[in-house]
Amino acid sequence: MGSKPKAVQAPKMDIAKDIQQYVSGMSAALPEIFSQEQQFRPQFQGLNLGDIQSFLSGAGGQQGIFGLSREAAQQAGMGLGEAREAELGQMTGQAGLTRGLMQALSPEQAAVVQGFGDEAQRAYAASQRISPEEQRGYQQSAREAASAAGRLGGNAAIASEVMGREDVFARKRAEAAQAGQNAYNVAQGFYTQPGLSLLSSAPMSYQAGQNQLGLGLGAIGAGTPQLFDTSVGLNLGAAQRQNQLAAAQANAQAKASRSSGIMGALGSIGAGLASNPAAITAI
Repeated sequence: MGSKPKAVQAPKMDIAKDIQQYVSGMSAALPEIFSQEQQFRPQFQGLNLGDIQSFLSGAGGQQGIFGLSREAAQQAGMGLGEAREAELGQMTGQAGLTRGLMQALSPEQAAVVQGFGDEAQRAYAASQRISPEEQRGYQQSAREAASAAGRLGGNAAIASEVMGREDVFARKRAEAAQAGQNAYNVAQGFYTQPGLSLLSSAPMSYQAGQNQLGLGLGAIGAGTPQLFDTSVGLNLGAAQRQNQLAAAQANAQAKASRSSGIMGALGSIGAGLASNPAAITAI
């Protein structure tokens, strides 16, 4: 029998020595590294900057990111403009239908809204003139005040009448503005807000069509046979092939085991004959 082999020993670690060797090697190589960096770094930077410039501005007849971004923005703006124009055109054409729908839903409310509008128009027309009754009223008030102050017929009395006239106009303009604001608020709540909501929402017919389409897509492939399931035959065939594969593997393993046993027996016989030459002579 031979001698027992010696165990392999891992080399001892000397971290300090390794670091020192690395630092020493780096210090020795730094001048050459610096020289190479000084020579080639500007060239590499030039290549990188050239790549960046080509990426931004384009190269070889191709647009860069600036040109592509500008073109994409223009195309997107044109597409949005066309879509908005078409949508606003459709909404404009349907505005009358929406207004008629609001009136048909509630003729009473439509009449109230119309009344506010009529009142606003009346108040605006009235704010443009002074009726004879209003004129007599401010003139009488001005003259009474002038008479009480002993200035009847003077400039002060005339100025008082002018101021009275302007006060009447100011009051009537304020009344007209308030009537217009009331009419605007009522019309907005009855026509504008509901109308915009209807025009900006998808029609119910479109939603119903989408639902029907979803039902149709979901029904595709659902009409399969119920009494005879074709997948049963496929499953049985797959199971049979699996069984055949398992049997073939088991047979291969058994054959390998038999071969191994025979070879083991032959090896044992050979070893016995080699150790007993007399047996070989007897054979």
